[in-house]
Amino acid sequence: MIKIDNSLISAISEKAQKSDRKRMNYNFHKAAYDSLQRLINAIEPYSYIQPHKHENPDKREIFFILKGRMAVVEFDDHGNILDHIILDAEKGNFAVEIPERTWHTIISLEKNSVAYEFKDGPYNADEDKNFATWAPKEGDSNSSAYIENLLENLQLKIQTF
Repeated sequence: MIKIDNSLISAISEKAQKSDRKRMNYNFHKAAYDSLQRLINAIEPYSYIQPHKHENPDKREIFFILKGRMAVVEFDDHGNILDHIILDAEKGNFAVEIPERTWHTIISLEKNSVAYEFKDGPYNADEDKNFATWAPKEGDSNSSAYIENLLENLQLKIQTF
């Protein structure tokens, strides 16, 4: 039995806070070749996830919010925002399924935000994501400004309490 409780969520959140990338995964799948990848994804505010899509091979991705709030943003091929959802269990927005070949990113809107993620496998780092050329790369000095621009366009703010 795999248990997801406050103790596990707190431990992963603490690791995310200490991580340079401000996020941390905790994998439940046994190996990269598993056909269903299952993991806890703890993401802190201002962790930058470059917009990407899962194509060739095509993969679906599902996020269930466990704690906190996250914005999931969908884009067109030119980087224009098409849609978004604020995952927030208290407001009744529990999950989102992102179809294959769909540009998207995730932005943590408050400290200690955690989602349970499902994605088609297997996982191969070399072909898992197609990154958007219209957005900064991870580690780029413009990534914080890019997040701020997205938040402004969506009329959202990161809570810093």
